[in-house]
Amino acid sequence: MLSSTTRILFAAAIGTLPVLGGAKHASAQSYPIDCAILLCLSGGWPASVPCARARAEFIRRITPWPVEPPLQIWRCPMGASYHPNGDGGHRERLYDALFDGTPLPFSLPGSPPQRGADSIWTIQSLSPDRSRNLPKGLALHLAQDRADIDISGPEFNFVRSIRVYDVRYAQQQKNGRDGYCARIATVLLGTYGVQGDFTWAPTSPADLPEAHVGLERWGEDCPGIFHRSVFVDWRDYEGNYGYEQVNY
Repeated sequence: MLSSTTRILFAAAIGTLPVLGGAKHASAQSYPIDCAILLCLSGGWPASVPCARARAEFIRRITPWPVEPPLQIWRCPMGASYHPNGDGGHRERLYDALFDGTPLPFSLPGSPPQRGADSIWTIQSLSPDRSRNLPKGLALHLAQDRADIDISGPEFNFVRSIRVYDVRYAQQQKNGRDGYCARIATVLLGTYGVQGDFTWAPTSPADLPEAHVGLERWGEDCPGIFHRSVFVDWRDYEGNYGYEQVNY
């Protein structure tokens, strides 16, 4: 559970989120918003303008089409802050990376990747004060589809709790001639891995959470149903449950 001190830290940190402006390059915008989503989600979406904007972007990404990962943690450079004498705590590193009083880094075009490479080389643009805190040789950053620090600890379980259900098509109707109940459904489940990597896998309407609305009568007396939606749910740092559904 979060202590009262940590709650105060969340409130203070939210007030300093740089998502209201101040970025000097258009490509910088993707970094602050995902850092804001990460922090606001973990804190249970506290009431603030930055968190309202972060949540709006979180939901926009699952609003068809296309359906995107709602949190793109690989766009939040948590490894940008380095303290050789620190204890290595993940939460402290996250706060340091976000709120050390300097602009967040952004990516500039770098050397093209080698043929067949899956990753993209980028160059970190850092303020002079921040760059002095980085280990020597960290000018180049390999952008990947996962967090840039180890987030395997339980303090980041809230990231792995996020689930995205893409109900692309679900139809149920009774055949008029023989009374056969015909059901057709295409449902995908998006989940986050240990290091924040996002993957899709097929699932079924039976696996939808109880909070999902629209397929409650699936399989019961075969009422006519036609439904499409995207449903996302999560648990914050304290384990509190939250969800959103977008029908289309």
